[in-house]
Amino acid sequence: MSLRHALLGVLSARPMNGYSLARFFLASQNWVWSAPRSQIYSALKSLEDDGLIDASREEGRNGLVTKVYSLSPAGQAELDHWVSTPQPPSPHRDAFAVQALHFDAIDPEDAATVLRAYLDDQRRQLAEWESHRDALASRSTPLLKERLASRPAGEHERIATLKAHVFEGQAMQALARIAWAEQALELVAAGVSVATPTG
Repeated sequence: MSLRHALLGVLSARPMNGYSLARFFLASQNWVWSAPRSQIYSALKSLEDDGLIDASREEGRNGLVTKVYSLSPAGQAELDHWVSTPQPPSPHRDAFAVQALHFDAIDPEDAATVLRAYLDDQRRQLAEWESHRDALASRSTPLLKERLASRPAGEHERIATLKAHVFEGQAMQALARIAWAEQALELVAAGVSVATPTG
């Protein structure tokens, strides 16, 4: 996946200026693909240069002229093609897993401290994903409201259910990581202290 496709996906809801797009992105896509605002604006320029989005100048409520971006036919075709094409898995990089591989080299209490912090983070993520899943299922997120406004009412349930299911998957993964870390805590607690090398 690329940031470009994530932005095309946001723009498929409705045309919007860069500020609104970044706000919607950070409130929706950022759950699964993070990017700072500077990258978002750079990607918008690239998408415009490549003809995948169109930009028009419009006067805002405050009298300032702003660029409003919309999906071009080529951009819609690119998004459709990307969404309907199986993607290779992203390269897997997990700093915590590398850290856990070396728990045998440190004192068990230090490993337990790291595991407890990991558990706290996973529980926080679980709560966020479950909350976002529920908001999508109830059709109350701002971007989903925008998307549903432009789609036939008969599609609303399907759209909301599919989007909520993505975050159900994220929640299930967090639950598995929590169960794993709780088991790892038990294993670490059963261990013995690392002997200090002598000589």
